[in-house]
Amino acid sequence: MRKRIPFKNGEYYHIYNRGVEKREIFLCDFDYFRFFRSLKEFNQTDPVVSLYIKDRALGVRPLRMLQKDEKIVEIISYCLNPNHFHLILKQLKDGGISEFVKRLSGGYTGYFNYKYKRTGVLFQGKFKSIHIDSNEYLLYLSAYVNGNYIIHKIDDKKWRFSSLNSNDGFSNLKLISDQFKNADDYKRYVYSVAKQVREKREEMKKYLLE
Repeated sequence: MRKRIPFKNGEYYHIYNRGVEKREIFLCDFDYFRFFRSLKEFNQTDPVVSLYIKDRALGVRPLRMLQKDEKIVEIISYCLNPNHFHLILKQLKDGGISEFVKRLSGGYTGYFNYKYKRTGVLFQGKFKSIHIDSNEYLLYLSAYVNGNYIIHKIDDKKWRFSSLNSNDGFSNLKLISDQFKNADDYKRYVYSVAKQVREKREEMKKYLLE
């Protein structure tokens, strides 16, 4: 088994995972928004109790804006698809990525299992990670992540659950888009990368056993 390389502060990583047995992990819009809320609330140095318990105790309140030094990761971009998710994260605190994804996966699994009256694991093992070791690779993977719904043929040109189309207030896609002439220029790059990857996937199907 390949040993995971320790995450380093200041470095960028592509993080992804999918539902166990490729099952869908988002069954309605509220599920996506619940995951969004987890992305916001679990990204802080102080431990976060169950969002369910927090809501019962305090009532649902507007999320306060965290200061940069309170966050454990910086969320650059993301895409949530019906049976998997992709994130690009920059680690800000020691152990930040591992802790953040542990909170995210555990919290969402608890919510999902309670809501849909199921038990057991929801995600397919430990999350996967790729170290992004150059700016060129960062730009490419940001396009791959933001356009992942296109790659998987989700028929929605303005898919709300990609940071490409969402004004979420917690991701820093500007870090990427500022390297292009304008937002439309970056979107064209995303669409181009997504189209190339989708075509390559279709081509590879010829060589796979049915």
